[in-house]
Amino acid sequence: MLLIQLRSTNQTYGLATFRTFLKSEFSDENIEFWLTCEDYKKITSSHKMSSKARKIFEQFVEAESPKEINIDYQTREEIKKKVKSPTPQCFDEAQKIVYGLMERDSYPRFLRSEMYKTLLESLAADNAQR
Repeated sequence: MLLIQLRSTNQTYGLATFRTFLKSEFSDENIEFWLTCEDYKKITSSHKMSSKARKIFEQFVEAESPKEINIDYQTREEIKKKVKSPTPQCFDEAQKIVYGLMERDSYPRFLRSEMYKTLLESLAADNAQR
Protein backbone atom coordinates (compact mmCIF):
# COMPACT_ATOMS: atom_id res chain seq x y z
CA MET A 1 0.00 0.00 0.00
CA LEU A 2 2.78 2.40 0.96
CA LEU A 3 4.72 2.21 -2.30
CA ILE A 4 1.53 2.11 -4.32
CA GLN A 5 0.51 5.38 -2.66
CA LEU A 6 3.92 6.89 -3.38
CA ARG A 7 3.74 5.84 -6.99
CA SER A 8 0.22 7.14 -7.45
CA THR A 9 1.19 10.51 -5.99
CA ASN A 10 3.83 10.80 -8.69
CA GLN A 11 6.28 7.96 -9.07
CA THR A 12 9.45 9.97 -9.58
CA TYR A 13 8.85 12.78 -7.13
CA GLY A 14 7.00 10.80 -4.46
CA LEU A 15 9.58 8.05 -4.18
CA ALA A 16 12.49 10.49 -4.36
CA THR A 17 10.96 12.67 -1.64
CA PHE A 18 10.27 9.64 0.57
CA ARG A 19 13.89 8.49 0.11
CA THR A 20 15.12 11.96 1.10
CA PHE A 21 12.86 11.87 4.15
CA LEU A 22 14.22 8.45 5.15
CA LYS A 23 17.79 9.75 4.75
CA SER A 24 16.92 12.61 7.09
CA GLU A 25 15.78 9.99 9.62
CA PHE A 26 18.85 7.78 9.03
CA SER A 27 16.68 4.90 7.82
CA ASP A 28 17.12 5.06 4.05
CA GLU A 29 18.55 1.53 4.11
CA ASN A 30 14.96 0.30 4.30
CA ILE A 31 13.81 1.70 0.96
CA GLU A 32 17.17 0.91 -0.64
CA PHE A 33 16.91 -2.71 0.47
CA TRP A 34 13.30 -3.03 -0.68
CA LEU A 35 14.03 -1.54 -4.12
CA THR A 36 17.23 -3.58 -4.50
CA CYS A 37 15.25 -6.75 -3.79
CA GLU A 38 12.66 -5.79 -6.39
CA ASP A 39 15.45 -5.44 -8.96
CA TYR A 40 17.01 -8.71 -7.77
CA LYS A 41 13.77 -10.59 -8.47
CA LYS A 42 14.05 -9.64 -12.15
CA ILE A 43 17.41 -11.40 -12.59
CA THR A 44 17.17 -14.47 -14.82
CA SER A 45 20.79 -15.66 -14.86
CA SER A 46 21.59 -18.01 -11.97
CA HIS A 47 25.20 -16.76 -11.90
CA LYS A 48 24.09 -13.12 -11.65
CA MET A 49 21.45 -14.05 -9.07
CA SER A 50 24.04 -15.77 -6.91
CA SER A 51 26.41 -12.82 -7.11
CA LYS A 52 23.68 -10.25 -6.43
CA ALA A 53 22.25 -12.29 -3.53
CA ARG A 54 25.67 -12.31 -1.84
CA LYS A 55 26.00 -8.55 -2.36
CA ILE A 56 22.56 -7.87 -0.92
CA PHE A 57 23.32 -10.09 2.06
CA GLU A 58 26.67 -8.41 2.71
CA GLN A 59 25.31 -4.90 2.28
CA PHE A 60 21.94 -5.11 4.07
CA VAL A 61 21.35 -8.38 5.93
CA GLU A 62 24.59 -9.49 7.56
CA ALA A 63 25.02 -8.28 11.14
CA GLU A 64 27.12 -5.11 11.26
CA SER A 65 26.77 -4.64 7.48
CA PRO A 66 27.12 -1.09 6.08
CA LYS A 67 23.35 -0.64 5.61
CA GLU A 68 22.05 -3.23 8.03
CA ILE A 69 18.27 -3.52 8.02
CA ASN A 70 16.30 -4.09 11.20
CA ILE A 71 15.21 -7.74 11.07
CA ASP A 72 15.14 -10.49 13.66
CA TYR A 73 17.93 -13.02 14.14
CA GLN A 74 15.89 -15.95 12.84
CA THR A 75 15.08 -14.18 9.55
CA ARG A 76 18.71 -13.15 9.17
CA GLU A 77 19.88 -16.75 9.68
CA GLU A 78 17.25 -18.10 7.28
CA ILE A 79 18.43 -15.71 4.57
CA LYS A 80 22.02 -16.69 5.26
CA LYS A 81 21.09 -20.28 4.37
CA LYS A 82 19.01 -19.30 1.33
CA VAL A 83 21.78 -17.16 -0.17
CA LYS A 84 23.89 -20.30 -0.62
CA SER A 85 21.37 -21.48 -3.26
CA PRO A 86 19.49 -18.29 -4.05
CA THR A 87 16.04 -18.03 -5.58
CA PRO A 88 14.11 -14.88 -6.53
CA GLN A 89 12.19 -15.25 -3.23
CA CYS A 90 15.11 -15.60 -0.81
CA PHE A 91 14.69 -12.06 0.57
CA ASP A 92 10.89 -12.01 0.62
CA GLU A 93 10.50 -12.39 4.39
CA ALA A 94 12.97 -9.59 5.11
CA GLN A 95 11.25 -7.44 2.51
CA LYS A 96 7.91 -7.96 4.28
CA ILE A 97 9.44 -6.98 7.61
CA VAL A 98 11.12 -3.87 6.21
CA TYR A 99 8.00 -2.86 4.29
CA GLY A 100 5.94 -3.23 7.47
CA LEU A 101 8.39 -1.03 9.38
CA MET A 102 8.16 1.67 6.74
CA GLU A 103 4.38 1.40 6.47
CA ARG A 104 3.72 1.54 10.22
CA ASP A 105 6.51 3.87 11.29
CA SER A 106 8.28 5.98 8.68
CA TYR A 107 5.47 6.55 6.19
CA PRO A 108 2.95 8.06 8.66
CA ARG A 109 5.68 10.47 9.83
CA PHE A 110 6.47 11.26 6.20
CA LEU A 111 2.82 12.13 5.56
CA ARG A 112 2.98 14.65 8.44
CA SER A 113 6.34 16.08 7.36
CA GLU A 114 7.11 19.40 5.72
CA MET A 115 8.77 17.47 2.87
CA TYR A 116 5.49 15.81 2.00
CA LYS A 117 3.53 19.05 2.27
CA THR A 118 6.04 20.71 -0.05
CA LEU A 119 5.72 17.81 -2.51
CA LEU A 120 1.93 18.15 -2.58
CA GLU A 121 2.15 21.91 -3.08
CA SER A 122 4.64 21.43 -5.90
CA LEU A 123 2.46 18.82 -7.62
CA ALA A 124 -0.62 21.03 -7.23
CA ALA A 125 1.26 23.97 -8.78
CA ASP A 126 2.45 21.78 -11.66
CA ASN A 127 -1.09 20.55 -12.30
CA ALA A 128 -2.48 24.10 -12.18
CA GLN A 129 0.00 25.18 -14.87
CA ARG A 130 -1.17 22.45 -17.26
